Amino acid sequence: MTTTVENGRATTSVRLVEPADASAILAHLTEDAAALARWQPARPQGFYTGPAQTERIDRALDDHRAGRTWPGVILADGVVIGQITVATILRGPLGKGFLSYWVSSRAQGHGHASRAVDAVLHLMSTELGLHRAEAHTQVDNLASHHVLRTNGFSPWGLAHHHIHINGSWRDEIFWERLLG
Repeated sequence: MTTTVENGRATTSVRLVEPADASAILAHLTEDAAALARWQPARPQGFYTGPAQTERIDRALDDHRAGRTWPGVILADGVVIGQITVATILRGPLGKGFLSYWVSSRAQGHGHASRAVDAVLHLMSTELGLHRAEAHTQVDNLASHHVLRTNGFSPWGLAHHHIHINGSWRDEIFWERLLG
């Protein structure tokens, strides 16, 4: 399934990741490694290789088939520019999933992340049948705060020393959004 949102300048769409996306994802991750290091934990040896990305996609698709995740890519005018994932899908009385995303530095500032999140929230509600979306952001990640607020998320808590990045423990804001 591909969900497309247009804003007059560029078309943003999301779809399930495919093994053939590994090279595009690798190119963006390699180019943006220094910038992404500010927001993401250290990557293991060999992460920035084609085989590692293909393996990562294969594992994500295995988890998707098991109903644990929805691993997607973000596209601008049909070209992969990032990833968006619904992880830790919990069924039953919780009915929720954890949302995460990134957009390549070259494609930032054009609304792609906001439109991709909007599309995936719709997918979470309809296709996945979830009741709640959650996300975490570091306290100083103002761009992601904007994306989440634009899509109706509200902050509901602060976790002190929640994630270890670049040699230090960082606080994170917890976000929530109830789905249709």
